[in-house]
Amino acid sequence: MRYPAAVPTPKPTRFDRLDALRGVAIVWMAAFHFSFDLNHFGFTHQSFNTDPFWLRQRVCIVSLFLFCAGLGQALALYQGQGWPRFWRRWAQVAGCAVLVSIGSWTMFPVTYISFGVLHGIALMLILTRLAALLRAWLWPLGLLAVLLPQFVQHPFFDSRLSNWVGLVTHRPAAEDYVPLLPWLGVMCWGQAGGQWLLAHRPGWLAGALPAALRPLALLGRWSLTFYMLHQPIFIGAMMLVLALR
Repeated sequence: MRYPAAVPTPKPTRFDRLDALRGVAIVWMAAFHFSFDLNHFGFTHQSFNTDPFWLRQRVCIVSLFLFCAGLGQALALYQGQGWPRFWRRWAQVAGCAVLVSIGSWTMFPVTYISFGVLHGIALMLILTRLAALLRAWLWPLGLLAVLLPQFVQHPFFDSRLSNWVGLVTHRPAAEDYVPLLPWLGVMCWGQAGGQWLLAHRPGWLAGALPAALRPLALLGRWSLTFYMLHQPIFIGAMMLVLALR
């Protein structure tokens, strides 16, 4: 008796749970930026550079974004994403990073963003893709990246041309700063976590999403577009309110 050949199970094209998690990061980031803009235009009076409340929120938001980016990298490789498609997506991120630098320079010519979160993601995407074959070794590699700036700093890395590495002796005066170190470690952990989940708990990523969370998933799918549009909208609205006073 002959049995029909097994039909391979198709790999999911979307992972709604990851999209929803990315959506959480987007909403949290938008709330943070809205609060920052209120302070910048004088509606509130907060210290975003020294108040632990705001500093910790920033660390958590950036960490969540980069962890999601690492997870997304693992899923893209699982789905067989080739280098041409990777470079197309990378070009979108890198192009938006350039626009962020230009836009921030028009508002903050002294503290403009030369290496913020999109700049960091663009570089880290390349490095984590190349390091994907390390698999479980990504965990200690990530730990090394996180800890290294705590023990190694040098004035050479304090200039705008070199502070992207992260081994600075003091934080640069910039509206956003997400250097390679320590943040590469978070993306490595995200990729390692994604690889482990796909191997041992795939249902945690590909399972159904409650209806109440689907708007977050939709937002997460358009995270880059939302990122680029939300600040011009916030800033424009606040400038309009000030003009109408």
